[in-house]
Amino acid sequence: MRDPSPYRVCFVCTGNICRSPMAESVFRAHASEAGLDGLVEVDSAGTGPWHEGDGADRRAIDVLTAHGYEQDHIARQFRAEWFDRLDLVIALDSGHMHELRALAPTPHDAAKVRLLRSYDPDADHDALGGLDVPDPYFGGLDDFEECMEMVEAASGGLLDAVAEAIDASAEAVESVSAENAPAADGPGAGKESA
Repeated sequence: MRDPSPYRVCFVCTGNICRSPMAESVFRAHASEAGLDGLVEVDSAGTGPWHEGDGADRRAIDVLTAHGYEQDHIARQFRAEWFDRLDLVIALDSGHMHELRALAPTPHDAAKVRLLRSYDPDADHDALGGLDVPDPYFGGLDDFEECMEMVEAASGGLLDAVAEAIDASAEAVESVSAENAPAADGPGAGKESA
């Protein structure tokens, strides 16, 4: 079992060159602005190996830059053994979610997989594909802009959920520490440890 901190989030799309690197950059910036540097680690990957070793799609980079986000990205494929060290695996569409849950070694790991847009209160949760971020790869710059809008709209809700999980983890650690601390008037009170 790994240490409870930092909280680790990995965004996953198909090839890890469009949607997931955009989500990674946006969420990392939001976490930093919220003062969560050092408390949250943000990463991304793809469900397949097609673009391993490549940088992000030029159009994704252009849109991120236009919106003031930094990125330094090399594509890679998600691996099942990563589940053990991750707290959340954020899928960009329902196909990714199903693929990742099938890849998960345990039901606990499968429960870590969530759709990004499930954190957007304005997303249509009931519409078919309503929580998917459409793949902009075969489209134009407008499709990448639409992807950016969806990513930004969901990032606030995701940040709230992550901050809440970090607070709950910190409280649990404090509670365990308090339970394990020797009582002030119990055995060993007033004695220095060797």
